[in-house]
Amino acid sequence: MHRIAPLFLLCLICSCSPEKKQEQLPKSLILNACLNDTFIPDGGSLGGLQTGGNSFKLNFSKPIDLDKGGAEKIFFSGGTPAVSAGENDKQLVVTLPDGMTPLKSYTFAISAGEVFGLNLIAGYKCSLATGPDPADKFPRISTEELLDKVQAQTFRYFWDYAHPVSGLSRERLGSGETVTTGGSGFGIMCIPAAIERGFISREAGAQRIRTIVEFLSGKADRFHGAFSHWLNGSTGKVIPFSSNDNGGDLVETAFLVQGLLTAAQYFDAPGEEDIRSGIDAIWRSVEWDWYTRGGDMLYWHWSPDKGWAMNMGIRGWNEGLIVYVLAASSPTHPVSPGTYHTGWAHDGGIRNGKKYYDITLPLGSAYGGPLFFTHYSFLGLDPRNLKDKYAAYWEQNTAHARINHAYCVANPGKHAGYGDQCWGLTASDIPGGYAASSPTNDKGVIAPTAALSSFPYTPEQSLKALEYFYYVLGDKLWGEYGFKDAFCMDKLWFASSYIAIDQGPVVVMIENYRSGLLWNLFMQNADVSAGLDKLGFTR
Repeated sequence: MHRIAPLFLLCLICSCSPEKKQEQLPKSLILNACLNDTFIPDGGSLGGLQTGGNSFKLNFSKPIDLDKGGAEKIFFSGGTPAVSAGENDKQLVVTLPDGMTPLKSYTFAISAGEVFGLNLIAGYKCSLATGPDPADKFPRISTEELLDKVQAQTFRYFWDYAHPVSGLSRERLGSGETVTTGGSGFGIMCIPAAIERGFISREAGAQRIRTIVEFLSGKADRFHGAFSHWLNGSTGKVIPFSSNDNGGDLVETAFLVQGLLTAAQYFDAPGEEDIRSGIDAIWRSVEWDWYTRGGDMLYWHWSPDKGWAMNMGIRGWNEGLIVYVLAASSPTHPVSPGTYHTGWAHDGGIRNGKKYYDITLPLGSAYGGPLFFTHYSFLGLDPRNLKDKYAAYWEQNTAHARINHAYCVANPGKHAGYGDQCWGLTASDIPGGYAASSPTNDKGVIAPTAALSSFPYTPEQSLKALEYFYYVLGDKLWGEYGFKDAFCMDKLWFASSYIAIDQGPVVVMIENYRSGLLWNLFMQNADVSAGLDKLGFTR
């Protein structure tokens, strides 16, 4: 049996029985409702509205008669709307009052009953939300000044909010003793940029690195040389990430080591030998080969009491390329090239080659996945001329960022706020949780780190996003440690959080866009250079 379902038909049209009196109103249904030509089902919602110029068109199953009254059945929480007849005798136009407040929720409804000469069988209700006030919230400054400001303010998360004992980066705002190893690696990479930009002195930066290296070497729990995802910032003891994830995390370790090796290249002056030797000792002690389990693939986790219970192989394409590069580069515990080609690249299975928005994506899943895939491994690993038999990595990362931008401009999910100036899907907080957002997992949430960390790949699009986030949304997004983590215009939700793994790439990738500093430092490491050669990369 087929269900009859006009757009949001709430009841079947009932025919009047012969006994019905003539004076009874004809029964009718609201067939559909559109606001500014956008369909909104009963119980639905629409966000991103301008504060004026909004009109509903409601289509009924029978003709209406405005002379018979019924305006009192129409409710709008923002004031009294005006009503008029539409293009045909079955359409009602409801014009909402101008002057709605930016970033505010409203309710529109029509009650069932006698409305404009009809007996309306069922009512209609929807939720509306206005977009931001387009006026600048802060004075305009030059692009260079704005980039300086964003880097300086974001860096404060890793400098001012670092754990006072270990110097490592707290997982997120309010996480107390919980520090993150991967996020700390990102924070370490911010220090050379901060010194070069004049945010801190070289002496202060060197001392912070010494504190971190001494803590990692002397206090932090390690598991065959690998660090856990989370540590207690005072004691160095593991804080489990999950019940089975209470030991070594090879991906987080790789992010940390990427930062440490970059710092070792930067602090190359007399009197800084202890930094270099301390980092070298940590680097040499990571047993990358042990994490293959004797096979042809690296594994993400190992627990001292659960063993390999997580059983998560590190297979591409995702954020894990840096793990294989470092594992192949290790002077003490290297993996073979075959581990990279079989375990990571699954013998070419990482290739994609399809077009999305007329942009060819060399590697990975449809639309490229969350944007952190183009950021985390490439904070130090320089993609500009990097190639192997699977891809040219500048082409890969640029295509991924452009596809992410194009998706947000196309906005197939009709999310409020998405567009040329407001884009970027990646892992972030979302209303009520956390998610790795992407075009195939779109939660309606934009994370500033996504567009800002893509500056090297999409400079024009990223600058538009930066100016929009700062000047237009700055009263909601800008805070003590730079841009807050994420926002959702559909729900008028703005995160209050800052997260280390989202803040770090903003500083580092903007610096790589401006000067290539972190790329140049990391790629100067002799072990890394040898490892890339071993895996067949050219650069």
